[in-house]
Formats: sequence, C-alpha cells, structure tokens
Amino acid sequence: MYLVTGGAGFIGSNLVAALCDRGEEVMVVDRLRHGDPGREKWRNIAKHPIAGILPPEELEDFWSEDPDVEAVLHMGAISATTATDGDLVAATNFTLPLWLWAVCAERGVPLIYASSAATYGDGAQGFADDEAQAALAGLRPLNLYGWSKLAFDRRVADMLERGVPAPPQWAGLRFFNVYGPNEYHKGRMASVVFHKFHEARGGAPARLFRSDRDGVADGEQMRDFVHVDDCVAAMLWLIDNPQVSGLFNVGSGQARSFLDLVRAMFAGMGEQERIEFIDMPADLRGKYQYFTEAPMEKLRAAGFDRPATSLEDGVGRYVRDFLMQSDPHR
Repeated sequence: MYLVTGGAGFIGSNLVAALCDRGEEVMVVDRLRHGDPGREKWRNIAKHPIAGILPPEELEDFWSEDPDVEAVLHMGAISATTATDGDLVAATNFTLPLWLWAVCAERGVPLIYASSAATYGDGAQGFADDEAQAALAGLRPLNLYGWSKLAFDRRVADMLERGVPAPPQWAGLRFFNVYGPNEYHKGRMASVVFHKFHEARGGAPARLFRSDRDGVADGEQMRDFVHVDDCVAAMLWLIDNPQVSGLFNVGSGQARSFLDLVRAMFAGMGEQERIEFIDMPADLRGKYQYFTEAPMEKLRAAGFDRPATSLEDGVGRYVRDFLMQSDPHR
C-alpha cells in the first residue's frame, strides 16, 4: 500500500491516479471539506479505485495497526503563499512531516515529500537544490509558506548531519510553478493557466500583472512552469529507484514569461489573443517572484531522464483535454 497525504489535492490526486493506473493499492490521507459545485476535492479522486480515505488526525491510529506501507508520499500542506496563521502553517508544514519522518525511519518506509521553490525567495541566492546546511541557511523565503518548507528542509539536513535515524529512502522535491488537471478546488492559488482560461471563456481579456521592477516589461516576469505529469513522473521514478535520496528541484528547467503562457493558452483554445495588464495586488508586492528556473542537473545526474513537457504542449493539452471538457477531472 502507498500512503499519499494530500491525496485529494492537486499534485496528490494526480499521483493517486498514476499509482492506481499501475494497479497499486493507495490510501488517501486528506480532508475533503466543502467546495464550490463542480470543484469539490472529492471529484479529484472519484475516477480511481482507492483503498480508503483517512483524515490526517487518524494517522497515528492507522500506524498503530502496523500497516504494510510501501512508501509515504507526503503532498499534504497549507500551500497558500498568502497564508497568515503561523501556528497552523507550522503544525501542518513542519510538525506533521517531522512526525512522518520519525515513523518512516522507525519502520523502514521510504518518504518522499513536497518541498517548494518558494524556499528560494526572490531567487537572489540562486536555485541550486543543495541540501548542505550552509546553502539552506542562506535562503530567504518571501512568505510564511516558503519559510515553513525551508524550515523542514533545514531540519532534515540537521538530522542527517547528526546521524538521526532516517527513512531508508528520502526525497524532498522542490516543485516549481505546477499546472494541470485537478487544481480546480485551489481558488486563488490555482495556476495562472486556470484563472486566465476562465477569464477568456467569460469574454474578458487575460489579465496579467504590470511589472513594478525596472528592466522587466509588463508580462515578461518569468517562471519555471512545470506540468503536473512531470512532477508525478519524478515521484514514480523515485519509487522505482529506492537507492536515490536527496533534495531535488522538479521543474521544466526553462523559465518562460507569463506572456508565453497565456499565448499558449489562447492557442490551445483556438482563439485570438486578448491580453490586458493590471496593477499587482498590495498583498503580493514585495513577495512576488520575478524569475524562477529549476536547475535539473542533480535529478538528471541521479538517472531521471524523462524529457520535460514543453510549455506549448503542456498548456495546450491541459486546455483542450481538461479545461474545455464538461468533466475536467483526471
């Protein structure tokens, strides 16, 4: 059995789908909660034969029954970059994965967990997926979410350095700007593709933030946009290669502009471009990444050789095969 926390969420549900397609038994750890009609989290897992759904507060009881777990894939988190409840974020993004680390170490179970490119802050220190204490100490996240992910990465590095028991395989994955099916419940935190698609379908132009940085034109802010299928492929590869451990970037390896992104979206829709620029919201000023790009050499050197999905192909397929369909869920 594979235990997937956040298994009804965005990346988690795509991972659940892939594992179920392999014929694996999958236990989903998540809260389904309420949701907007058509965008409820339960829809993300409705098409797949999962073993069960476990609320996070029942994890301790679950482990007490000595389950046969092949690996824990910890995707659950409070991922909103605008989150402000420090206690809740710390409990969810730091304390819980620490407990999972200890359980997996004790029971000899591999642990693959979601870190984040938000740990890199404004990118001034680069984007090297270096797990050394000195490298991690130099990073300056821009928000509470990024801090919580970096705090756990740093704790892992400290435990490894001190010889604290570790899972037989561990991998922290710094996902960059992920897009793709099953993100519909995320609200404001859904990808730019999702939001711009619905603006355009409603007849409005796709609205992008004006630049407030010298030397960067409107719409030329750049991110490493990565299709969720590439993220899932990296995790499946790690499952199949238990000798590989470490902290790894997971992105396309190529920064592209927001203009490139919405142009690929309109091409997928088969429509003429309609783009408008608006001021950045006050709560994002000073916390907005103007450039991200994932160096992928470390994961490639470990043996992961799947080519990255191009922006044009990935966005086009997402638009045509999911967003434009009556049932957009995987």
